Amino acid sequence: MSVLRKDFLWGGAIAANQAEGAWNVDGKGASVSDHCTGGSHTVPKRVTVGIEPGTFYPSHEAIDFYGHFEGDIALFAEMGFKTFRTSINWTRIFPTGMEDEPNEAGLAFYDRLFSCCKEHGIEPLVTISHYELPYALVEKYNGWEGRELIDYFMNYCKAIFERYKDKVKYWLTFNEINAGTMPFGAVLSTGTIRGFEGSMANIPDKPAERFQALHHQFLASAKAVKYAHENYPQFKMGNMICFVTTYPLTCNPADVLENQEHMREMNWYCSDVQVRGEYPAYAQKIWKNHGITVKMEPGDAEILKEGTVDFYTFSYYSSNTISVDPSAAASDGNLIAGSKNPYLESSDWGWQIDPKGLHYSLNEIYDRYRIPLMVVENGLGARDVKEADGSVNDFYRIDYLRKHIEEMKKAVEDGVDLMGYTPWGCIDLVSASTGEMAKRYGFIYVDKYDDGTGDLSRSRKKSFYWYKKVIATNGEDLSDI
Repeated sequence: MSVLRKDFLWGGAIAANQAEGAWNVDGKGASVSDHCTGGSHTVPKRVTVGIEPGTFYPSHEAIDFYGHFEGDIALFAEMGFKTFRTSINWTRIFPTGMEDEPNEAGLAFYDRLFSCCKEHGIEPLVTISHYELPYALVEKYNGWEGRELIDYFMNYCKAIFERYKDKVKYWLTFNEINAGTMPFGAVLSTGTIRGFEGSMANIPDKPAERFQALHHQFLASAKAVKYAHENYPQFKMGNMICFVTTYPLTCNPADVLENQEHMREMNWYCSDVQVRGEYPAYAQKIWKNHGITVKMEPGDAEILKEGTVDFYTFSYYSSNTISVDPSAAASDGNLIAGSKNPYLESSDWGWQIDPKGLHYSLNEIYDRYRIPLMVVENGLGARDVKEADGSVNDFYRIDYLRKHIEEMKKAVEDGVDLMGYTPWGCIDLVSASTGEMAKRYGFIYVDKYDDGTGDLSRSRKKSFYWYKKVIATNGEDLSDI
């Protein structure tokens, strides 16, 4: 008998801006992602104000999921997916974000996509905003720093809720909303980059803008949840957090306290607001540490309280360590700072591999909130090699996923209410952090490369057949193929 519930939602996850392509097709407008060039593990991607002729922008074609989704979903169904997490490209529905009426061609595309999922018995899990803020809103309002975006977001939500009310049950408001607590989140999440042009490594750190933008996102999320609850009681509304577990590097009490403070700002600040409906007591200290004041209007506290989520979802890839010792060896994983953990191995991109950290994180999150949880991103970015016979023998990916699923099951045995599991990039796609195809996550190999070449053909990796077996046994058979 399986440890996991009978209706466990096995599946996979992608994001529209990293997979769809068709960036200016059928009336779609430009998003922030469409202004990001390609990059690599060693050369950060750039943000450009205009679209530079002759420069490679990976989101412009990506893997052309827009043109291949029927075949891709058939492959997901072959693996036995119960759910498929994807997102809606805001600029496909409202090209600048400021239109009064939605773009019918964009709405029709997602009609076809969600219908295709349902025909294969796959439940869509839809992220409303996943790193694809309309670039026009960056130019006019400096992204989410402008309170005006709350109404634009609600206009967008109302359009998609009504259109897909019979096809989508599970919704997530903002992807990895807590990215806004970190400088790189200004590009990916808050869009507070008006006029900025240059390397992702040189984003100006403006915490006053980011935290103000987060407040507006909290309000937008809460209003969307409240509106859904009142008008579409069949909907289940969730949040989504980039959960980066950190440990004290040593048992020095100073390291323990430093880690506690880091966990609060990185992992708990945003979810406390979205799950509990109010800012935590330590928010005042976070604002003080950054030398900022978050502007709030009368009624904001009530909005937050009325729009709490039904379930909690998160991404989990790796863990890190925190120390007050400035000489501690830094981890070379991109985006998330911290010290290297001597007990863990690292991926090709420097992300430390820590399956037990997922077990620990699930327990910590559930103990804190006691609402259903879902792991909606987890996976290993690696350099896959396609053999002469066309096979991709990604046993390293199977090993990574097996160990994380084993620890996930242990958390369920501890009492965690776990709804489902959707590994990231179930089909190869563009990396959000580095803007490259070489960092592959998928069960399905896509013939597309970082110089823009490739025929976009799809093929099954060894992990495809392994994951199919895992789903068929509800996580009981994790042995090798």
